[in-house]
Amino acid sequence: MADIARRAGLTKGAVSFALNGKPGVSEATRRRVLAIAEELGWQPNSAARALSDGRAGAFGLVVDRPAPALGVEPFFMQLISGIQAELSRDGVALLFTLAEDVRAQVAVHRDWWASRRVDGVFLVDVHVGDPRIAALEELQLPAVVIGSPVASGSLPAVWNDEADGVRLAVEHLAGLGHRSVARVSGPADLLHTRQRSAAFDAVTAELGLRATTVEADYTGEGGAAATLALLEGPDRHTAVLYDNDLMAVSGLSVAQQHGFRVPADVSLLAWDDSPLCGAVRPGLTALRRDIAAYGAHAARQLCDLVAGEEVRDLQVAPPELVRRGSTAPLERPAAA
Repeated sequence: MADIARRAGLTKGAVSFALNGKPGVSEATRRRVLAIAEELGWQPNSAARALSDGRAGAFGLVVDRPAPALGVEPFFMQLISGIQAELSRDGVALLFTLAEDVRAQVAVHRDWWASRRVDGVFLVDVHVGDPRIAALEELQLPAVVIGSPVASGSLPAVWNDEADGVRLAVEHLAGLGHRSVARVSGPADLLHTRQRSAAFDAVTAELGLRATTVEADYTGEGGAAATLALLEGPDRHTAVLYDNDLMAVSGLSVAQQHGFRVPADVSLLAWDDSPLCGAVRPGLTALRRDIAAYGAHAARQLCDLVAGEEVRDLQVAPPELVRRGSTAPLERPAAA
């Protein structure tokens, strides 16, 4: 600021007015100051700005997924791209980091709030009895939950009804004649996993299907191991629903490696369609949500919340079923 003041022949106070768009200088002076600032490559200092107007100009996102799995899981990449695309409209940055578990996330949130590094945060992968909710309410740090409002406390949520996707998938498989349907879930302590499990049990019971859920961890290795466990034995299931695309792709690979024909012997269906689902052979039938739009909605909600506007829970559009070659009517053995 002192350099600009010397170049412009102005006081530092006048330069401050010009740079921050405040009254007290003429429009011609403002343009001259901004031109000099651009020439010098000047950028606003976020720490100084936070001291002057209380804004950091950044939102935070902490995730406790393993880094290797996070790097290959399309869901989070699409979610982050949607968040960042919306935030860039307002010149807001996204501060992203990994933490070991939800309690470590609470520590990160407290540190960010104490140092005024963020103006608000996004919460993903809400757990049953999640300690982050109460901590953020205590801090009064603006936050938007990307997940069900059932456990979001006073925090606004951007969410989809997990039961919609479960019913769509199970009814598709039942309509193909499958009477024995399994599911490979994510970690059971996640709220959306429990909601999907409850919906899966209810829908399969309603349709009179034999049903089993095997817990995994969203990784390819976990999906492969769970698939083998479901396909081994004489009373195996004829269709499998996976809670994410990465587990489904691994499940397809391991099933084929062990001699199972997809979909002649077993039909496979993935949650959250992605390029991975279309790249394998046969292509994976999948539930498709607009994840980037999901992230953009959450970002707009948080921007409005930080601006002091009233923000309510927002339910996004239900998923659609994308049919590919991995699901088909079960081939029955020929009569003797």
